Amino acid sequence: MDDRLRKLERLRELGRDPFSLTRYDRTHSCAQMSEEYEQLEGKTVRLAGRVTGKRDFGKAVFADLTDASGKAQVYFRRDTLGEEEFGLLDLLDLGDFCGVEGQAFKTRSGEPTVQVAKYQILAKALRPLPEKWHSLKDVETRYRRRYLDLMANPEVRQVFLARSTIIQTIREFMAGRGFIEVETPILQPLYGGALARPFITHHNVLEADLYLRVAPELYLKRLLVGGFEKIFEIGHVFRNEGVSTRHSPEYTLFEAYEAYADLSDMMELTESLVAEATVKVKGDSRFEYRGQEIDVTPPWRRISLPEAIKEKAGVDILSIETAEDAEAALREKGLSAEGVKSAAGAVDRLFEHFLVPELIQPCFVTDYPVSMSPLAKRKATNPALVERFEPFIAGEEIGNAFSELNDPLDQRGRFEAQVRARAEGEAEAHPLDEDFLLALEHGMPPAGGLGLGIDRLTILLTGAASIRDVILFPLMRLRLDCAHGSTELAEDRPEPAEGEK
Repeated sequence: MDDRLRKLERLRELGRDPFSLTRYDRTHSCAQMSEEYEQLEGKTVRLAGRVTGKRDFGKAVFADLTDASGKAQVYFRRDTLGEEEFGLLDLLDLGDFCGVEGQAFKTRSGEPTVQVAKYQILAKALRPLPEKWHSLKDVETRYRRRYLDLMANPEVRQVFLARSTIIQTIREFMAGRGFIEVETPILQPLYGGALARPFITHHNVLEADLYLRVAPELYLKRLLVGGFEKIFEIGHVFRNEGVSTRHSPEYTLFEAYEAYADLSDMMELTESLVAEATVKVKGDSRFEYRGQEIDVTPPWRRISLPEAIKEKAGVDILSIETAEDAEAALREKGLSAEGVKSAAGAVDRLFEHFLVPELIQPCFVTDYPVSMSPLAKRKATNPALVERFEPFIAGEEIGNAFSELNDPLDQRGRFEAQVRARAEGEAEAHPLDEDFLLALEHGMPPAGGLGLGIDRLTILLTGAASIRDVILFPLMRLRLDCAHGSTELAEDRPEPAEGEK
């Protein structure tokens, strides 16, 4: 850094402050130099990018410029630039941003190159880039300093380009079906729409505790009450839960609601949307994921949860009613009952153990017990079950969907059951939301609702190993003095003296 700071000072002394320019007009991207060279040969072009390679041959210097599109080679000659301008190349470091103007030509090895007639240093990098030849492999650094990861590992950028393609495809697909995109509150006076623990904050002026949303569902349903019929939202949700390769406290959720539709409509919407996104990202509805060939071509298989667990585990999940029943059912099958305080918890554990690993090809798991689904409509043929499905691909759940419960009396009873579950120790039970019940009492049309995890869909279509690999800036354990490279963890801080807390 000292060396780079000295170079910056020298540039400023010479009236070449690299931070003074507000813009630089380019004629082409770096990738266009290769892709359109036949049309560019002999013409003057202007490129700009980060210097990612520099090779000094005395009277000539070759450098690599990298922009968002790719890399291009540029060529500086002493006899072209003159002694003074050529000498200033000593002040140009790897990592600096540089703009060049010159004629396009091909070297003897056939590489499209710009012979530089003019150049400007557009920004000085005061810290060196990661070691080029060894790339950047340290996972901790990659997640904490994603900008270094993007510089050093070109394949990482492709993951996030794929993520952008998925989100854009969803927007275009939904608009094509007549849905409109809306936005609902992230700060909420009462969280809801999912079984989850919330993050809590405080609004000073209102003197009120607020929650970061765990789902947009209850506000989107209020819009159905208000007269909207086909709506969707893509946004962040926050759940105060553990971190794993599949779970992040902050992630992106797509939710859609359609009035006068039901579960079967949501199935068709899901499989069509996922197939569309897959083709846009992979070029085909078939792709390989962790050694398995996956085919998302509709229609997908339907699997009844009670029937499947009965077949695989020999357990009738509808007979599990109390916490004692739940513990007994799990112990009978040799599974841990630790942390399970309800029938829903036992069903979830049986499902994860006996069924999920076999759900490789796309399928819809249906017929969930009422206790696991406080916001879904009961099945007319079996009121102990609800009209709900979860889509699974490659052993991973990527979403959730209902025929939405629109009976305010039944909804109140479900909420009250959740309150009792919370009193018995179920930390993720749904709170009772009187304002949402008030909306339902004004009448909500029958509707289908769908939620898809953008992060999990991106993992599936990019082959990423962890959810942190598809979130640009995943939440990490806090460090002290991060800006100056300290590796001290927050919990290593000395206990503050009285009065400093």
